[in-house]
Amino acid sequence: MRAAIYRRPGPAAEVLTVTEVDTPMPGPGEVRVSVVVSGVNPTDWKSRSGTGAVPGGFQVPNQDGAGVIDAVGDGVDLARVGERVWVYFAAWQHPYGTAAEQTVVPADHAVPLPDGIGFDLGASLGIPAMTAHRCLFADGPIDGRVVLVAGGAGAVGHFAIQLARAAGATVVTTVSSPAKAVLAEAAGAHHVVNYRTPDPAAQIRAVAPAGVDRIVEVALTANLELDLAVAAPNAAIVTYANEPTAPTLPVRDLMVRNLVLRFVLIYTVPEPALRLAAADLTTALRAGALTELTPHRYALDEIAAAHDAVESGVTGKVLVDVAGAPAATT
Repeated sequence: MRAAIYRRPGPAAEVLTVTEVDTPMPGPGEVRVSVVVSGVNPTDWKSRSGTGAVPGGFQVPNQDGAGVIDAVGDGVDLARVGERVWVYFAAWQHPYGTAAEQTVVPADHAVPLPDGIGFDLGASLGIPAMTAHRCLFADGPIDGRVVLVAGGAGAVGHFAIQLARAAGATVVTTVSSPAKAVLAEAAGAHHVVNYRTPDPAAQIRAVAPAGVDRIVEVALTANLELDLAVAAPNAAIVTYANEPTAPTLPVRDLMVRNLVLRFVLIYTVPEPALRLAAADLTTALRAGALTELTPHRYALDEIAAAHDAVESGVTGKVLVDVAGAPAATT
């Protein structure tokens, strides 16, 4: 099969190539997916540009994608062949990511796509949508609560807005420009605050006088002061992105207000929480609560440019077209 691979870490243009590799076969409890669309996330270029060795001699990048199951391993219902699915964690501790014509994942990591949901949206879920779900719900229900989403124009922010709104929360989000405000509003945020305008804390407090109950944070070091200024007593501040410098924590303030400071790395979230996220995302998809981000499309042969686009911080979703909709086989 054709696949994008790298054999050592490094810059995309230097290490990523498209070549022929052996087609993977599903083992017990696994399914093989003919990939139609592969999604690119920051975690993908960070893994590729790391410093560690590449186990097994090569790595197909990209965790997320969508396609059709074309083979199953022992213990998996044969009826799943032909099923349209979105996949997550394809490249996590595994050589076959989604930037290839086929990938193999545990059966639970290939989630059925509801009727009417396209491969583009399916390939956009995975890392960002499951991260958003964990950030929102790890500390309990949010129905009737106020949620603040930092960076509402990003992929995690986009799905956090939509999942929070679907769960009955009032959603406030921060953005850095009028153009990004348009995207956050389109995602469904009730209130959008440009944090570069004067006194964003006062603007947030104006719509949430008692404070916000849950904060989905993309830049804890930069935003902790603002978060503390608007957090309600017993609120949870949940951060999912690493930063070069660590924040200085005002421990006494956190203690007195009984605030929760939670860190999320989606790869190490407990399996029951991942299964709950997949189930809730399916419910949201069926309800029409989740929408696509602005797409930036690349062919498989343009994989290096796709990775570079994400690394440069492009707004929207970078998608790699791997193949047309495949015909399922047994």
